[in-house]
Amino acid sequence: MVATHVTEDFGQLVDLIASTEDIKSVLDGLAAFAAAAMTNTAGVPVSCAVTLRRRKHTATIGGSSDRAVMLDKIEQALGDGPCIHALESGIPVLLGDVSSDPRWPEYRTVLSAAGISSALGVPMALGEDSGAVLDYFAPVAGRFTDRAVSDAVMFAETAGKALRLSIRIATSDQRARDLKAAMDTRTVIDLACGMIMAENRCSKDEAFTLLRHASSNRNEKLHVVAESLVERFAGPQKVTAHFDE
Repeated sequence: MVATHVTEDFGQLVDLIASTEDIKSVLDGLAAFAAAAMTNTAGVPVSCAVTLRRRKHTATIGGSSDRAVMLDKIEQALGDGPCIHALESGIPVLLGDVSSDPRWPEYRTVLSAAGISSALGVPMALGEDSGAVLDYFAPVAGRFTDRAVSDAVMFAETAGKALRLSIRIATSDQRARDLKAAMDTRTVIDLACGMIMAENRCSKDEAFTLLRHASSNRNEKLHVVAESLVERFAGPQKVTAHFDE
């Protein structure tokens, strides 16, 4: 599956990250890679879902198919299953046969109804603030052999590096958007204060106090009141900060 193509797989995963704009798309692409690789190893059609957990974020789930995503979401809702145990323990967890394995009875019923006979959860190390797991689903029991599990672990190691890079990029982009939004808000407030100063011949602190009182009296956010004031004098327009990105 992956043992002889680690460099090639990593290159493909990096290309995936470079061509997508959000984490969900990266997870979908990663799951598709994983499913195709495991299908080749197992000899049966295998689907895959990826669950990503980040501090202060709800779980994000991507998948190679709608069914894989649905099964992963159900497991997350139940709070019990091989994927969750793999994520919490940091080691692969195999549900070899849903008809005979006594663990996770409620989830096994769901898998059986969906035509799944075996599942495999493989964690990806992402650091202290994040965790992710690959959740494989096979329609036939006994196809997740020792070799298949070993290959899945190797893929997870490679995919984890690519996913860490993707998370860093996404985090950096979000910080840049937050900073831009904060600067835009500060700009419109400064403009409104300037207008109040000119109209009332007062200081900047006094103008800001007047603006803040208007915000409190109207029960509106400060920047919303500032935008209304700027629009009243300058007409409808989007006030933004100007800087080189």
